[in-house]
Amino acid sequence: MTITPYYDAIQLIERLHRHFLDVLKVELDKRNIQDINNVQSMILYNVGEDEMTVGELTIRGYYLGSNVSYNVKKMVENGYLVQERSVHDKRSIRVHLSEKGMELRQMISEMFRRHEEQIEGTEITTERLDELNQTLKMLERFWAQQTNFGAGGF
Repeated sequence: MTITPYYDAIQLIERLHRHFLDVLKVELDKRNIQDINNVQSMILYNVGEDEMTVGELTIRGYYLGSNVSYNVKKMVENGYLVQERSVHDKRSIRVHLSEKGMELRQMISEMFRRHEEQIEGTEITTERLDELNQTLKMLERFWAQQTNFGAGGF
């Protein structure tokens, strides 16, 4: 089988995702943070200053392909997230970052800033990143259409 640019892009996206999670794991290890993993750290980062339900985490795509309920439970147990019943709907449970969670989010933000500084002056320009992001968004829309039964996806 000939590797097409489309299939090559799929493999590259998957590899890049794994590499980034490895980078984040190294960052956690450097700081001797062992009570949260890299995937949970990115969920936490994406929650940010918001308060949301577990369902909203899933809808917004913050779960990164793993069991979001399990990860939320572990982050609550380890003090990174605070879980509270909604005052408006007692069936709904909302989560937000604890102080410990905000500190970890700040550490990740600093890592991103450091990486952006290290990228400056390389062939990875802002323009190239903008073009890459536009292409990835188009691919995301294409894949979203493929999961829509009425759009010829099946």
